[in-house]
Amino acid sequence: MAYDPWSPEFVADPYPVFAALREENPVFYHEPTRQWVISRYEDVSSLLRSRLLGRSYLHTASHEEFGQLAEPEFLRPFWDLIRAGMLDVEPPAHTRLRRLVAKAFTPRMVEGMRPTVRRLAEELAGSLVAGGGGDLLAEVAEPLPVTVIAEMLGVPESDRHLLRPWSADICGMYELNPSEEAQRTAVRAASEFSAYLRDLARERRRAPREDLISALAQVADEGDRLTEDELVGTCVLLLNAGHEATVNSTGNAWWSLLRNPAELDRLRADHALIPSAVEELLRYDTAAPMFERWVLEDISVAGVDIPRGAEVALQFASANRDPSVFTEPNRLDLARTPNPHISFGLGIHFCLGAPLARIELAESFGALLRLAPGLSLAAEPTWKPGFVLRGLKALDVVV
Repeated sequence: MAYDPWSPEFVADPYPVFAALREENPVFYHEPTRQWVISRYEDVSSLLRSRLLGRSYLHTASHEEFGQLAEPEFLRPFWDLIRAGMLDVEPPAHTRLRRLVAKAFTPRMVEGMRPTVRRLAEELAGSLVAGGGGDLLAEVAEPLPVTVIAEMLGVPESDRHLLRPWSADICGMYELNPSEEAQRTAVRAASEFSAYLRDLARERRRAPREDLISALAQVADEGDRLTEDELVGTCVLLLNAGHEATVNSTGNAWWSLLRNPAELDRLRADHALIPSAVEELLRYDTAAPMFERWVLEDISVAGVDIPRGAEVALQFASANRDPSVFTEPNRLDLARTPNPHISFGLGIHFCLGAPLARIELAESFGALLRLAPGLSLAAEPTWKPGFVLRGLKALDVVV
């Protein structure tokens, strides 16, 4: 099997291909995606920190100057929203946005969410148990992060059903070569979500509450401030990044545990392993296995020259199984230490929501281990077709 991010077989188990690539072809040009594929930990981690690459190139050149086609006009509402957040911008805009958002999205606020996360996780796990089992993804993994983000932002309970579809539709744009239908769906979702958040942000400016939108709106009213576009773009990023990745991480983690019953038994016997188990499960089957970067200046990687204007595909999942860094990388070891996985990225784009994701994963594992100690697989799961955001369609269990 070759590197093929559209192949169901590859998506289901890319690790043998990655092992071969690291050994034989760690840097190569993949014509179907028009990307340079980078698979070794040393190279991926170095490039994530390099300022010669960027999530965007628009701070240095236009599309045409960079040798790229201009974006279709119909995509403008989508990109205007996304580029108002920090994910797809570079310094100095990124530096300013991250500093301002960090004033509101503080470690204290995130840690203060732990009791809420625990309560929600126990309610969802309890419902799964009361029903004798079901789809762990639909009944626990999906509702938890979207409810947490909604509570944190201050989205009224009556509107929360809107968030999951908006998030899924917007994230469809991040897959490789999305269809025009997927692109138009993402534009519609971006427009609807943006309009909703603008109304909510204006309301919270008039009457602040104890929530993140109010905090971001107050930051926007002080000296160096967030514009309304930036506030809205930040909220969208928090939902999309915090929801999609956490759902897939939860599903992938439980599937890994169920395929490794000795380690699952080990965790059941010692819940103190949960923090290290979270890190190992994030490493072992990475939910965001690939991130893309643009080459802003000519570079050389492992002796291969890559020109300005090229796009690289940094293979996080491959780096997380690199034997030069991880002893027995294909073995799940819930007590692994050290564990320098890069599932949250590195450098200036390191995931701002990583502490919240860790809390959500730890509390959902804890609730299920306590309330469903005999949880087992009901049916073999299948994978969704996407590779950039890689996860299961469902995970049916009995308790």
